[in-house]
Amino acid sequence: MKVFIDTAKLDEIREACSWGIVDGVTTNPSLIKKAVDALKAKSENIEMEAHIKQICETVGEGKPVSLEVISLTRGKMIEEAEILYHKFNKIADNIVIKIPINTCNGEDTTSDYDGLKVISELGRKDIPVNVTLIMSSEQALLAAKAGAKYASPFAGRIDDYIRKNLDIKFEKQDYFDFCLMEAIGEQRFYERIEDTSHKPPQSVYLDQETKKCIDFAKDKGIGSGVGLVKSIIKIYRNFNIKTEVIAASIRNARQVKEMAEAGADIATIPFNVIREMIGHPKTAEGIKSFVADVVPEYSALFR
Repeated sequence: MKVFIDTAKLDEIREACSWGIVDGVTTNPSLIKKAVDALKAKSENIEMEAHIKQICETVGEGKPVSLEVISLTRGKMIEEAEILYHKFNKIADNIVIKIPINTCNGEDTTSDYDGLKVISELGRKDIPVNVTLIMSSEQALLAAKAGAKYASPFAGRIDDYIRKNLDIKFEKQDYFDFCLMEAIGEQRFYERIEDTSHKPPQSVYLDQETKKCIDFAKDKGIGSGVGLVKSIIKIYRNFNIKTEVIAASIRNARQVKEMAEAGADIATIPFNVIREMIGHPKTAEGIKSFVADVVPEYSALFR
């Protein structure tokens, strides 16, 4: 699984690249705002074009850097995509344009398909596209059909959505134990089935309370962000679809491991989560033991 760092902060990108584990960078307007705010907090000015050029140079030749458009209509998105691609791709031949799968804000549905139109048109112009804000397998299938090079399901946001619907309090970095949630749903289902054992099948099938047990802690049959990524990968492999899956909106190190187990092509990971991945108390314990056990005879070899 490739590792992209999910940030626009140049110091984080430089540090992570120095570890030798970065295969690309993803940014978006929110991440760029955080980078700008961080520099302003240190009374530093930012020249955006120079900043993005440095990101492209730092990550290196051919390693993808995703930059997102800011408009929500077809014409403007294409115009902005071409500006970003032609302005920065010549630096390290690594620019990918992020396009939302659906630009509808929940009110005006006339722009539902503008994202798909843009993905298709940019593909014809040989501009690679990373389709962002994917929240369902259906959206991922449409993105691939439109010609996306990358599809980015937002796993963490699906976990958040499910927990909020259940009124479960959580912090952003908290791990979502979807296995526990599935066990709770199964228990409720079997308890409900026992209560309806004397009823004919058709009435049980149509029983709304039974259906609630089946759909417990799920969004259109998806029980977690990891489940969403697994579903998309299965669909792509069923039809030999070449679009690469970027597991996005990663909240913690355990989720990264689960994305790798699921077979995600890429995980785009915040800097703090990459740092979390390297640590373990038993590793630290082992280091202390090894250092304490070095005998003078072995130490002499290095003089």
